[in-house]
Amino acid sequence: MKLYSYWRSTTSYRVRAALNLKSIAYDLVPVDLIAGQQRDEDYRALNPNAGVPTLVLDDGTVLTQSIAILDYLDAAWPTPRLIPQDPLDRAKVMAAAHTVACDIHPVNNLRVIAELKSRFGATPDQAREWMCHWIGEGFASLEHQLASDTAFSFGSSPDIADLCIVAQIYNARRWGLNLTPFPKLRRVEAACLDVPAIMAAHPDQQNEAQDIRRASA
Repeated sequence: MKLYSYWRSTTSYRVRAALNLKSIAYDLVPVDLIAGQQRDEDYRALNPNAGVPTLVLDDGTVLTQSIAILDYLDAAWPTPRLIPQDPLDRAKVMAAAHTVACDIHPVNNLRVIAELKSRFGATPDQAREWMCHWIGEGFASLEHQLASDTAFSFGSSPDIADLCIVAQIYNARRWGLNLTPFPKLRRVEAACLDVPAIMAAHPDQQNEAQDIRRASA
């Protein structure tokens, strides 16, 4: 299968981590969002929403939207499980995942920031303040949702909520959000990054990041 991904995309990070955790072989196809490759005609034929990630299965089936992709992967490759089978546990885990995917991410993605700058004249500092405000609001909610006595969000192994959280924390650090008020989230981040499969999905481990480091050396 092929995963169309942007190295800094938090939604792509989630899916890369899940594929790695489940030891699913895939070819990574980079889509440069900054260069606008997501709007190319060929790519929009795959993903009319012009976003990432896009997962193309071996039979040619195209899947979009990271949460839907993660749900598919967990159903088709249930080990290790990312979404609990118990209905109550599932609801709690999905609520945390959706806090990131539905409340934080939509108002902080690249196209929203571009509109703030181009249509409303937001300065880089104002864009940063916007990002940090909405990430902080979501993180405050998550801090109350997560368990207090587990390494990961709700248990001893990573689930879909953890993958959403660790990716969003990467973005929060990029924008300079103070994470001191969120000890549970920092605990989850540390636990996730101690898992080799998740660490391998981290943006800094992608070829594009390594190319940038070499160019600036």
